[in-house]
Amino acid sequence: MNPSVAVVILNWNGKAFLEQFLPSVLRSKYDNLKIVVGDNGSTDDSVAFVKENFPGIEVLTNDLNYGFAGGYNRILARVEADYYILLNSDVEVTPNWIEPVIALMEADELIAAAQPKIKAFHNKKQFEYAGAAGGFLDIYAYPFCRGRIFNVYEDDQNQYNEQQEIFWASGAAFFIKSRYWKETGGLDADLFAHMEEIDLCWRLKNLGYKIMYCPESEVFHVGGGTLQTENPFKTYLNFRNNLIIMQKNLPAGDAAFRIFIRMWIDFIAWWHFLLSGKPKFTLAVSKGHWHFVKSVFKTAKKRTQVQRPYAEHAGVYNSSIVWAFFIKKIKYFNRLS
Repeated sequence: MNPSVAVVILNWNGKAFLEQFLPSVLRSKYDNLKIVVGDNGSTDDSVAFVKENFPGIEVLTNDLNYGFAGGYNRILARVEADYYILLNSDVEVTPNWIEPVIALMEADELIAAAQPKIKAFHNKKQFEYAGAAGGFLDIYAYPFCRGRIFNVYEDDQNQYNEQQEIFWASGAAFFIKSRYWKETGGLDADLFAHMEEIDLCWRLKNLGYKIMYCPESEVFHVGGGTLQTENPFKTYLNFRNNLIIMQKNLPAGDAAFRIFIRMWIDFIAWWHFLLSGKPKFTLAVSKGHWHFVKSVFKTAKKRTQVQRPYAEHAGVYNSSIVWAFFIKKIKYFNRLS
């Protein structure tokens, strides 16, 4: 029998997405599967809707909205399976999306997490923002993807159709062996949302595990279902959390150097928002930096016992993606050196 798999969809006031996309999840072809909707303190009628219309789906509830990270931690503590798949509620899956990823992960004990190919629901020829063909980090820990660098999205022309070790797997469709989830303690609830999957992957890599991309599996993501891209709170979380995960996971001296440089690069973004007439986003960057500084001692206590040299990790682009994109005008992943 195949390993047991639990697809766990964290929901917060997402009845419309559940109505639209749960049917595709139910058509998944895998013979040892259960589907769980974990509700994160919704105030709409999501829970009643699922129970009434999808009686075969298990529903677990949180009493409050604990964010993506805390919400999943609380729900998965009540789920037993060999593999967890953290699936966003705004994702349409294909019938055979599970088996190829599980087969890949079963082939190597060191593979802890993986993601499928993630394309845009509204343009199914194009890679999607949150994950595309696998996540990478640059020399200053800026995240980007094969198939998506900043706001440039590539069409899928089979250019990324090989299995490959990556730095981080997208939280939109995140496969992880449950024993490694438990070993690391899951997601960092203090991050609330955004970059929590990058932090988890980084911790796994520091422990010697691998993160993989599986192109034989394909899903389609709407994106921005909870927080739209143009949202100051999302900007705040991204700037704050990126610095936090650097402090947590880089070797100490390396962390101090890279964070110092990174904060100056962020200052350029601060000026860009200001000169673009977006004062709320300027404030979001300032708040992100301030709250990072305020939490530096708390974050220090979370540092893992092992921090491997950054450049040794698969999925690190040992240069600046900001410089490559904005100065050298390199817009596509396969043109990076």
